[in-house]
Amino acid sequence: MKGIFITFEGIDGCGKSTQCELLKEYLKDNGRDLIFVREPGGTVIGERIREILLDKKNTQMTARTELLLFEAARAQITDEVIRPALEEGKIVICDRFFDSSSAYQGMARGMGMDFVAGLNMAATGGLAPDVTFFFDISAEEALERRGKRGEASDRIELAGLKFQEDVRRGYLELAKESDGRVITIDATKEIDEIFEVIKDSLKGKI
Repeated sequence: MKGIFITFEGIDGCGKSTQCELLKEYLKDNGRDLIFVREPGGTVIGERIREILLDKKNTQMTARTELLLFEAARAQITDEVIRPALEEGKIVICDRFFDSSSAYQGMARGMGMDFVAGLNMAATGGLAPDVTFFFDISAEEALERRGKRGEASDRIELAGLKFQEDVRRGYLELAKESDGRVITIDATKEIDEIFEVIKDSLKGKI
């Protein structure tokens, strides 16, 4: 029995993590067997890589180094956690997966989305999400949300508004070309309203 792989994507401050938590609790309350993971991280090795990637002191990190570190963490969590869970028939919810690299490194860092797509497939052994929710919001509004929550910015969040808008542009392009896998959600709507869209989108799939 194969499980279902659901990913959540968007620029920093889009509200995806809140929706991840709501979906986790909803599925648990309905007796579903699931695991929740995040990228980068989710394994001992992945969490160490995460520390390197997000550390504000690592100002000399090049775009290529950044991309390859993300892919290394992705390869580890795919092999160690995600594939085994799917093979056991579990629902896997992941806060970010390979679409993040396509948008952040492929588009915003200028590495090329086709180039990054090839590395994504190499890192995951061809594994792709069944459903991806992209939470669309402007960089300005996302920044305002993070400010209201008093969140400290990590190395990537400090890249600025233009960078975040470029990331958003990458996600919009991915959604357009995804053949329906990526579902775009207006992240400016109320939390409960967004969650209803997610539940409706998953009917018949889980």
